[in-house]
Amino acid sequence: MPNHNISRLTEDVKREISAAMPQLKDKHIANGLVTVTDVEITNDLSYCKVYVSALGGGEKTREAVEALRKAEGFFKKRINARIKMRKMPEITFVADNSLDYYEKISNIITNLPHNSESAAEGEEKADETEE
Repeated sequence: MPNHNISRLTEDVKREISAAMPQLKDKHIANGLVTVTDVEITNDLSYCKVYVSALGGGEKTREAVEALRKAEGFFKKRINARIKMRKMPEITFVADNSLDYYEKISNIITNLPHNSESAAEGEEKADETEE
C-alpha cells in the first residue's frame, strides 16, 4: 500500500529542488536546461534519489549531475528551511537518460521499412503455409 505522505513529500522535494536550481552559479546548470524528472524517497526518509535530465544529451546530463552533487548541501539547507521533515535524507543525484533512450527507439522505429508490398507478401506466405 503506497504511503500518501511519502508521495506528497517527493513532489514537494522535487518542486523545491527545481525552484532552487536557477540560484546555482555553476555554468553547467546556468547554461543548460536542467530538469528534475523524478524523485524517490525511501519510506524511512534515509535516502532521496533525484533523477536529472539536461537538454543536450548524456554528456551534458553527466556534467549537470556532477555540479548538483557539489551543491548537495545547498539543496539540503533549502529543503530543510521549506519542508518540515522528521529526518533530512541523503540526496543522490542520478542522470536520467530515458529521453536519450526514447530518441534511440524512436529513430529505430522511424527507420523501419514501411513497404506495404512486403507486408502483403508476408500475409500471402502465411496463407500458403496454413494450407
